Amino acid sequence: MLFSALLVLGICLIPVHSTPAGEHLGSPLLQQCFEEAKKVVDDAYKYSREESLRRVRREMVRPHDALRLLKQPRGETRSAVRSADYMAQTLRLLHERVHHVHKRSLNATDLLTPEDLRTLADISGCSARVSLPSCRTTPNLNEYRTATSVCNNLNDPRRGASNTPFSRWLPAEYEDGISQPRGWNKNRTFNNFMLPLVRQVSNNILNTTDAGVVNDTEYTHMVTLFGQWNDHDLTFTPFSPSIRSFSNGINCDESCDRTEPCIPIAIPLGDPRLPSGPDSCIPAFRSAPVCGTGNSAYNFGGEPNKREQINALTAFLDLGQVYGSDEKLALFLRDLENDGGLLRVNTEFRDNSRELLPFNPLQANMCATRKRITNDTTVREVPCFIAGDVRVDENIALTSIHTLFMREHNRLARLLKRLNPQWDSETLYQEARKIMGAYTQVFVFRDYLPHIVGVDAMRRQLGRYPGYNANVDPSISNVFATAAYRFAHLAIQPFLARLDANYREDPRFPSVPLFKAFFTPWRVVFEGGIDPLLRGLIGRPAKLNTQDHMMVDALREKLFQFVMHLALDLGSLNMERGRDHGLPGYNAWRKLCGLSQPSNQAQLAQVLNNNDLARRLLQLYGTADNIDIWMGGVAEPFVRGGRVGPLFSCLIATQFQRIRQGDRLWYENPGVFTQAQRSALSRASISSIICDNTGITSVPTDAFSVLSNRNRLVRCSRLRSLNLSAWRERACTGETARPRSAGPQGAQGPIGPPGPPGKLILNSNATQPQSAFSVLLGDYNPSSEKIIHFHQVLYNKQNLYSTNTGLFTCVIPGVYQFSFLSISIVRVGDVDLKVNSKLALRGFKVYQGGNHLSSGDTLLQLEAGDKVWLEASSGTTGLSTKSYFSGHMLFPDRT
Repeated sequence: MLFSALLVLGICLIPVHSTPAGEHLGSPLLQQCFEEAKKVVDDAYKYSREESLRRVRREMVRPHDALRLLKQPRGETRSAVRSADYMAQTLRLLHERVHHVHKRSLNATDLLTPEDLRTLADISGCSARVSLPSCRTTPNLNEYRTATSVCNNLNDPRRGASNTPFSRWLPAEYEDGISQPRGWNKNRTFNNFMLPLVRQVSNNILNTTDAGVVNDTEYTHMVTLFGQWNDHDLTFTPFSPSIRSFSNGINCDESCDRTEPCIPIAIPLGDPRLPSGPDSCIPAFRSAPVCGTGNSAYNFGGEPNKREQINALTAFLDLGQVYGSDEKLALFLRDLENDGGLLRVNTEFRDNSRELLPFNPLQANMCATRKRITNDTTVREVPCFIAGDVRVDENIALTSIHTLFMREHNRLARLLKRLNPQWDSETLYQEARKIMGAYTQVFVFRDYLPHIVGVDAMRRQLGRYPGYNANVDPSISNVFATAAYRFAHLAIQPFLARLDANYREDPRFPSVPLFKAFFTPWRVVFEGGIDPLLRGLIGRPAKLNTQDHMMVDALREKLFQFVMHLALDLGSLNMERGRDHGLPGYNAWRKLCGLSQPSNQAQLAQVLNNNDLARRLLQLYGTADNIDIWMGGVAEPFVRGGRVGPLFSCLIATQFQRIRQGDRLWYENPGVFTQAQRSALSRASISSIICDNTGITSVPTDAFSVLSNRNRLVRCSRLRSLNLSAWRERACTGETARPRSAGPQGAQGPIGPPGPPGKLILNSNATQPQSAFSVLLGDYNPSSEKIIHFHQVLYNKQNLYSTNTGLFTCVIPGVYQFSFLSISIVRVGDVDLKVNSKLALRGFKVYQGGNHLSSGDTLLQLEAGDKVWLEASSGTTGLSTKSYFSGHMLFPDRT
């Protein structure tokens, strides 16, 4: 099979086929191919980065260049994608060598030993990307989140962390079953119909004019922009870093060919705005895939895995868009020149004496739009701002919210320092950040989601906090990130209102057409700051998504238009991205949510409550099974009290249900905050934060609801700020001691290698008998023997576990808890916990992040002389040295 060049291959090492006698590639050829592949990848990355920067430093920046730079992987995300590309291209070159020599279909890995495969995983850097980190050395693990959210889940430290795959609630559906987006081959049919061009769907279904916009009578424009702000806390899908193919060198900007990573959006004949023809398209790029997914599995001699995509952000409501989701960015955003725990601010400009975001040190002209928009060549340009999320400059309303929350962090840090002058900079930063994270959790669940998913979904799925569950996976689902949470694109007004102190149009700085508000930080610096924008968000309504007037021209026809005539079409991009990610069609998701699956126009018309819309959709798609999930979801009429239809209500509510329940550091989880602190946080509001950090003197009580007799403007002096008295540190016996509870409620102790799980205190002098061990695999010694021998001892004080035999021998009868996790880059079959040769527990198997994991945790009642061990049905080849086994006595049998 021909391998697509930019498919990122990883360490999903499926069992290797038997090697033909006398044939073995060996390490020298592997090293040679790796070095060649590394040069190919590095050269492509270097060219692409230099070319991308050159393009955005031109006086005229093309829209797809701006979008591309915006979606580039950065920091650890870029390193993860690069490592996977190293492996991908190494295996591609090996495959070419093998095919050339043997003149037959033979995979490179047929001739690679497990040791070769392991070496390749190591030298490419893929192993490090999926290895499970130890949480033992993470400071304040029960107090504060890590920037990446690693170790939020102590049983699975990477669950919900940044730079991990999106989860799948339904299997991906690709055209070739592996990686190609549906519609990749224009003549391919699905359910007996060809898929329509996404631009054709946009023209026929989404098209509306600014004059046709209907205002929302209940919710403000803040609801729309807060939704975008919240999305930037949870999801960021990077593009592939290279703008040209590794294998054929085609430049995606200069060709309409579909070749990795190019996924051009074809323009239909007779398009009302864009030129049509075989050489006319909107350039677009595929999302970067995850290690070990896609065609790469063919290289491993087994069934191919379906392509997956990376989420560069954490899955938790932690305000990563303020603080950053990787350690380096988080550190850069801090003001380390003082001991106040502050965030970095702009050193050149202020907003009526208040702080502005710092400028991005990257030298690019993406935000140098002032001269062109104002037609004044004498005005000063300013760089883009920088914040925890790269999309901070997408529009000035979003920038204003970023600025607001940066100021609130610094306000809190200053007040906490006044309250607790003995706290150091780190404590002030982390405590302010922790309060801010609780803010967003309160605002999203109390104020935002009820307006979106409706009363029924709130009652059914998002009501009273059920407590933390370590088995719930909070990872962001692909369908949520790529389709469901993009519903708000249809609630954006064509103008961003700027209002004066009386909530009327600001005569000095009037409202801005949305398409002239992209990448314009200079408007914040030179045109009145953030106060007029925030008043516009809370004082003007959102656009109402109606089936006749869906997406405004600013997004459908003028996205980034001010930088070039060939503007992007957000609706087309949304649908194309869904196909790129292999999202199944509309009816598959309705089935998942327990909804009807319309099979003809009459049934679809009943679902949509609109016969004409159903007719037009089926004219394009032929069957509801083929409707792009985003298109079908936004076409549904709203649920009661919400602003999405039944399908998106189900998907969005399910995602937030998982985010909350799978977050060990959720603000309501006992031990994260004290009861007094939770009580104070429950009274926080966006309106009070606006009052505390701007010159605005009156606000509606509810920033998300339009002004009315029930939601009047109130003076800021009547709104209470967050009461921080619950954060005052009390003196104790002449010393200061932080008021700390036992830490957040979690699973029954970590099952990782830090030592015996649970709260057992290992003390040889204790009066209660002790019996415990905790061991890692240690040295890698592949064997066909089924019993797994763990060699690296973390604790074995009673010498009851034998590293020679792999057996634990019970001396003291009682009830014991055993935990294990096997990590393997190849399939090892079943991993079983055995007691005296009888099966006690079969490990739960899952494939995640390029590794095969098998884990278990159980209680056993043992008698003296009973023996317990772990078996791998296929032997220990491929087991990671970080696999572990532990056990300890809970209580002795005193009968």
